[in-house]
Amino acid sequence: MNKLYPSAADALRGVVKDGQLLAVGGFGLCGIPEALIAALRDSGVKGLTVISNNAGVDGFGLGQLLETRQIKKMISSYVGENKEFERQYLAGELELEFTPQGTLAEKLRAGGAGIPAFFTKTGVGTVVAEGKELREFDGETYVMERALVPEVSLVKAWKADKSGNLVFRRTARNFNPAAAMAGKLTVVEVEEVVETGALDPDAVHLPGIYVHRIVVNANPEKRIEKVTLSPKKES
Repeated sequence: MNKLYPSAADALRGVVKDGQLLAVGGFGLCGIPEALIAALRDSGVKGLTVISNNAGVDGFGLGQLLETRQIKKMISSYVGENKEFERQYLAGELELEFTPQGTLAEKLRAGGAGIPAFFTKTGVGTVVAEGKELREFDGETYVMERALVPEVSLVKAWKADKSGNLVFRRTARNFNPAAAMAGKLTVVEVEEVVETGALDPDAVHLPGIYVHRIVVNANPEKRIEKVTLSPKKES
């Protein structure tokens, strides 16, 4: 089975459609599938519900899809770096399901593991728990959270072999493995593809069974979200 596609647009063709539930890997701008997000924008699909830790920044990452009004709802844990996100939400133009970061990661992990729901203490006694089932275990109250199973997941890895076995690079690993496992169909953007068998099995972070389509973006922009420089030392 050939999992390699010549472009991001080709990798999304016949996969994405209006009104879908999608998961997108990344944390801030670290480890985001830049080419796939741009191709999703250019596809024109709309009414999307997107699961992602955040929505990038204004004009980059998922911020592009907010500007084109292709996203109707975000399921996120942080929105602080995107002014358009804030504006749309406060204006009632964008739905938002705020989810604690660890709970969001577990929702995706559980979805990939076939676990429909789980109980956690995080959010008990807050608006996060409103309308959800509460249950007591060993004298402590827990809230039930449903797993997330997106129709399509878009993720970024550093390297793949032709079977889809993936290697992530350092902090770019973040939400990407969980998003890849949870998706019914997973499209991966990588910087390099090698022959099957070329990767050390001990170096593989995610097996190819979770990967359906691969596209190469050898030179992603990898924009830095916030540049912090040390004060110049006087000579």
